[in-house]
Amino acid sequence: MRFVKMHGLGNDYVYVDCFAQQVADPAQLARAMSQRHTGVGADGLILIKPSAVADLTMEVYNADGSRAQMCGNGIRCVAKYAVEHGLVTGPRVRIETDAGVRSAVCRAEPGRASSVRVDMGVPLLDPAAFPARVDVDRLVDYPLKAGGASCRVTCVSMGNPHAVWFVDDPDQVPLATVGPLIEHAAIFPERINVHVARAHGRDRVTVRTWERGSGITLACGTGACAACVAGVLTGRTGRTVIAGLPGGELLLEWADDQHVYMTGPAVEVFTGNWPE
Repeated sequence: MRFVKMHGLGNDYVYVDCFAQQVADPAQLARAMSQRHTGVGADGLILIKPSAVADLTMEVYNADGSRAQMCGNGIRCVAKYAVEHGLVTGPRVRIETDAGVRSAVCRAEPGRASSVRVDMGVPLLDPAAFPARVDVDRLVDYPLKAGGASCRVTCVSMGNPHAVWFVDDPDQVPLATVGPLIEHAAIFPERINVHVARAHGRDRVTVRTWERGSGITLACGTGACAACVAGVLTGRTGRTVIAGLPGGELLLEWADDQHVYMTGPAVEVFTGNWPE
């Protein structure tokens, strides 16, 4: 089975072109290929498949085999792959995801897509979108206690659920301990992605991420989008910010049309054969 290893800001996935081949058990394959010592090594597996409503479909599986609704760094890589491997003509790609159809535009160098701008859609703030078992209309700086961890989270769905916790210094938060406690908090029956963030003025944030199903990752595109929205909702930032992640930077805009736009790099690392 042919595969491509790609990453967006170090958030790395194995990509399989299912226009040309089939995957019988993607959850098992995700677990096997994601192993960093015995597999390819990745945060998960993404299948690129035909679509009846868009140019193609993106299916995302976390490293533990669980299905994810959306991946911001992954969707940029899918758009780059589609343009560079001839699945579409032109720089624009419409991609069907579990969170709906998203539109991406590749900014090209000769023969390559150097960066990708994605319309990530309208953020959802209703607790039913996460879901969350609470009796409030929105979770904005919401006090949360989970397994001994106390924090204040702002929750945003970008097609997948995120809890953003603003702190003075994200590097001082023991994310490997706190992340899974918040992820599995009783109010989140389907678990949640966790981000610790700091606002540096109106136009810049730093973010560290614990992703459900994958653990600590170098970047989370949807999480950065959620941090942008959370910054506005809590009065910490403006609507356009640079998000500094351990793997690099993303440009984010919560525009007047209420859509969040994300711009960042996508990199193809290598291709290979997996003896499935």
